[in-house]
Amino acid sequence: MSVLGLFFILVAGVATLYLWREGVMDRPWLEEGEVTAISRASGVVEPPPAAKVGLVVFLAVAGCLFSLLVMAFFMRMESPDWRTPPAPAIFWFNTAVLVASSAALQTAYFAANADEPERVRALLLGAGAGAAVFLLGQACAWREMEASGFYAASNAANAFFYLLTGTHALHLFGGLVALARTTGKAFAAVKAAAVATSVELCAIYWHFLLLVWLLMFAMLAGGADGLGVICRRLLS
Repeated sequence: MSVLGLFFILVAGVATLYLWREGVMDRPWLEEGEVTAISRASGVVEPPPAAKVGLVVFLAVAGCLFSLLVMAFFMRMESPDWRTPPAPAIFWFNTAVLVASSAALQTAYFAANADEPERVRALLLGAGAGAAVFLLGQACAWREMEASGFYAASNAANAFFYLLTGTHALHLFGGLVALARTTGKAFAAVKAAAVATSVELCAIYWHFLLLVWLLMFAMLAGGADGLGVICRRLLS
């Protein structure tokens, strides 16, 4: 528990440091001059968008959630009844699709800053299609597991398989809702700066989900045994 506490303190510290650097901790009403600007030693900067602050806080919470699941996964692996199921082959395809979707969003952010609206729209549609294909691929993986007799109730390893992939899929589905709203802004008469901010937030969220998925893929494929040993020693 002490290790978990230190980890959560570290996550909270990183989030607080980021918010402080963005000026969230400043009190502009105490500053002289215009209230709409935040004065710093390096100059005058605009306060960060509320959506960006909310995303940072949400990612900190989501990171703690996934970390708890990962630690529980490695701790449960020590039980003698643990039977690791084979990772579906479609996971490789799903991973490539998610990487392409994340790259498309990052490219869309660059295009939005370069004021290329047509390219932004195309890239956003491509990123959304890639995310949808990833979710369909995950559903195919679940059906393949069930068809092979790997049910959630039959073994703890199977239950963790569905829990980890299902939790990740729910987060990605929520991201798709936000991406749909961003795509709507790109097709509507919305200011380019607002579109660029929304695309940036989607790209950050997609990169986070990609990193989480790569770790999960390694775990479910049995390629993170060394990390599991470290986690079990720290938590024991």
